[in-house]
Amino acid sequence: MARDRRDYEANTRNKKRKTTRRKRQKRKVILVILVVLLALVALAFAFVWNKYGKMGIINIRDKDVKMNDLSADTMKGLEGYENIALFGLDNRSTGNFESGNSDTIIVVSINKKSGEIKMASVYRDTYLDIGENKFRKANAAYANGGPKQAIEMLNKNLDLNITDYVSVDFSALVDAIDLLGGIELDITPEEAKWLNGYVIETNEVTGHNSGSVSAGENVHVDGVQATSYARIRYVGLDYQRTERQRIVITKMFEKAKGCDLLTLNSLMDELLPQISTSLSPTEMLGLAANVAKYHMGENTGFPFEKESHDVGSLGDMVIPINLEQNVIQLHQFLYTNESYTPSETVKNLSATIRSNTGY
Repeated sequence: MARDRRDYEANTRNKKRKTTRRKRQKRKVILVILVVLLALVALAFAFVWNKYGKMGIINIRDKDVKMNDLSADTMKGLEGYENIALFGLDNRSTGNFESGNSDTIIVVSINKKSGEIKMASVYRDTYLDIGENKFRKANAAYANGGPKQAIEMLNKNLDLNITDYVSVDFSALVDAIDLLGGIELDITPEEAKWLNGYVIETNEVTGHNSGSVSAGENVHVDGVQATSYARIRYVGLDYQRTERQRIVITKMFEKAKGCDLLTLNSLMDELLPQISTSLSPTEMLGLAANVAKYHMGENTGFPFEKESHDVGSLGDMVIPINLEQNVIQLHQFLYTNESYTPSETVKNLSATIRSNTGY
């Protein structure tokens, strides 16, 4: 009996040693996994920081950006989205992001849960309050106060909560499309005529030497040709021009999603020095981490209901017919927010526009 008891106690001790050893080994494995994960995160952050250092940065702190006093329902509707202002500058000297008319103004809305991206172009000649109760063309906000004032113009007139922006110019767009290997566009005969005229100037501004293109479906175009297509204003006026801009951006996005890492790395190295943004490295890393689930949704132009008319000495303007109703429609489009309530600011702006223009 004594021997049996000694054997039992010995077996129990061996089992405890083995269990303890397995627990130690398991903890070591977990520790190694954590170290590897932290190292990967650190490398990814260092990679983004290296790229980030090449960009033109204009720091805009969130609390410094003015927003309207939005209702609780409106804020709740905006919570699930990342909103970024995209500005395309019509600067003939490349690399200048602190001023200039923003002839492309796009509100980019990213659904954090689904990854759907929607875009709404604000027509550059839209009669809006660009700041301090000065009603001008929307593109004048950037020229007057850079990206911060342009963001605040969007927030004030459209009841948005944007704090970040990305600005590009002709050269950045041209180089990005070339690095992607070009894109395919459907080009009408009338568009081809104007496109080829713009090619000459775009070549001069960017230092390229692209040729003309012919009309047709799925026409392969390079950076200069695609940028010239996006600049056409005399076919469908600014309304169709913004549509062409969104087509080019969508085509670029689709092409980039199919690129290998080497191409994307080259694209970032070439493109980032020609971009200005307020996004931090952490924010950029967060956006990049979800790129696989991003997909393009619908896009539109703003205002929905509009009239083109002279407004005194300011000249021809795109006038929102009832700004308040247009903003309601915008929130329903971007955020599917049926409970959105216009702020008092938007109601007052809508009344002022109606008083100044009759619309």
